[in-house]
Amino acid sequence: MSFNDIITTVDDYVWGWVLIIAILAVGIFMTVASGGVQIFHLGKALKFMVKNEDDGKGEVTSFGALCTALSATIGTGNIVGVATAICAGGPGALFWMLVAAFFGMATKYAEGLLAVKFREDKGDGHYLGGPFYYIEKGLGKGYKWLAKLFALFGALAGLLGIGTITQINGITTAVKHFFDPENTNIAFSLNGLDYSWATVITGIVVTALSALVIIGGIKRIAKVSEFVVPFMAIAYVVFALIIVFCNITKIPAAIALVVKSAFNVEAVGGAIVGLTLKIAMQKGIGRGIFSNEAGMGSAPIAAAAAQTNEPVRQGLVTMTGTFIDTIIICTMTGLSIVITGAWNPAVTGKALEGVEVTTYAWQHGLPFNPNVSSVVLMLCLAFFAFTTILGWNYYAERCLEYLTNGNKPVLLIYRILYIGAVFIGPYLTVAAVWNIADIFNGLMAFPNLVALFLLGGVVSKETKDYFERHPSRLSFYKKKD
Repeated sequence: MSFNDIITTVDDYVWGWVLIIAILAVGIFMTVASGGVQIFHLGKALKFMVKNEDDGKGEVTSFGALCTALSATIGTGNIVGVATAICAGGPGALFWMLVAAFFGMATKYAEGLLAVKFREDKGDGHYLGGPFYYIEKGLGKGYKWLAKLFALFGALAGLLGIGTITQINGITTAVKHFFDPENTNIAFSLNGLDYSWATVITGIVVTALSALVIIGGIKRIAKVSEFVVPFMAIAYVVFALIIVFCNITKIPAAIALVVKSAFNVEAVGGAIVGLTLKIAMQKGIGRGIFSNEAGMGSAPIAAAAAQTNEPVRQGLVTMTGTFIDTIIICTMTGLSIVITGAWNPAVTGKALEGVEVTTYAWQHGLPFNPNVSSVVLMLCLAFFAFTTILGWNYYAERCLEYLTNGNKPVLLIYRILYIGAVFIGPYLTVAAVWNIADIFNGLMAFPNLVALFLLGGVVSKETKDYFERHPSRLSFYKKKD
């Protein structure tokens, strides 16, 4: 059995029915515990997203914390991950991605709320929080082992999976596909594979830029994110909407195909035979979680640094991350792929992989020269993935800070290793990279989901208290006398 076969087997085991059901169950549970917060208070959440709290305590603004979280979530998962999910699980994977995102919004709300409620002031304006602290402080010292387990998986996920290798691999693949699609300008060969100068140069440039920002810590990461994230998200959505509007007559059929294939165990549209409900759910929910990270426990690490005195308020802001990431951006990507048939080898003439799928969709869906479409997508992917590298470095270092009680030499060594992982990422195979990232995502989720389930009562109490003090027209909570 090859290394890739072993990794694939482990990935299938980690992302089996147990984790899929657990993620959905916690999302449903938190929807009930929060009084349907994603239904009744999304408007208030979007308002809080851009309106910072007066006199709030923390390191960065609520918007800065959200942008840091979005910088980590809006990445290759939105472009490559969605394409991978639809190719593996059929168009129905998009349906399950959206189902997971709907309930994931309540999960993300609970994570942000608990992060602020149980965070610690480390002095000098530095706040540390996240699942490790709401496990330890919310559940008690007897669960500290679970908190340390989460922190360990978080540090490894950042270093070996979602934060480094997948992102730089996505960037260099996109650049090479545009500048040297035939792989003619070879820099060197490794293990029988040829690597283009486009890959090598891009890898060096991105590594250098990442190092410059990462060394500056959370405030520099937040500052870069506040500038780049809104710009790149809006630009991507605008171009995706152009595809939708230019193919508006195909939308009803595309939506029908997505819904039908979400429950159909047979092949759809003459594509690959043998697609099953399990694969559609597994790939859709798995890639959805990879993209928006609801239930993984990563976003609350950034939320804990927000300048706020209200846990519920920051929970609402944190919730908008899933709405923006999956409900908006991933849906746009998925629709463009389904509309153009980019996922279907019967349409494209061959089985496409990763970024090639979305590139095909943009080239055939946008009313521009294919080269223009390719360069726009390449730039979006590069910015998405670059900011994810930055955001996940912050997450991973905070996990390590908790594990080592802030040991600075260890943190410095980790930072060097993190930058090193970015450097070598372009030279690892795509399949292995995504499967390793999936495994660590799943391992992170288990301790966090246990904590969220056990702390549901805290979420319910805090939510009820806040909306009794700040009633909303749509809320069923009444103001206290």
